[in-house]
Amino acid sequence: MTEGPLRVPPLLLAAIGAAAGVLSGLLGVGGGIVMVPALVIAGLGQHRAQATSLAAIVPIAAVGAIFFGRAASVDYLAAIVLAAGSLVGVRFGALLMHRLSEVLLARIFGAFMIIVAITMLVR
Repeated sequence: MTEGPLRVPPLLLAAIGAAAGVLSGLLGVGGGIVMVPALVIAGLGQHRAQATSLAAIVPIAAVGAIFFGRAASVDYLAAIVLAAGSLVGVRFGALLMHRLSEVLLARIFGAFMIIVAITMLVR
């Protein structure tokens, strides 16, 4: 699943990152909902877009956690338990992702986003 060198203009990447940052701070979303679709539209394959988003979200999440932590908005016990589960689960998800075709992965991703959207709208 290895792709060639990145061909997306740095200014476009910065704009995608800025949008993800604003939405992360505002809504708690950014990587999967903003970066992945934007990177795919910009020309990255689904696999690379998802992996790149995960790598980029680390500093975004750290800054958000610090900012919201200072405002006493973080449930630290819940965050630790979520992180522990995620650290276990991400390995399996990454292994599975590499076994799926770009098309199937994009369809699964899109279906997941639709399910999340419907759930949030009817909640």
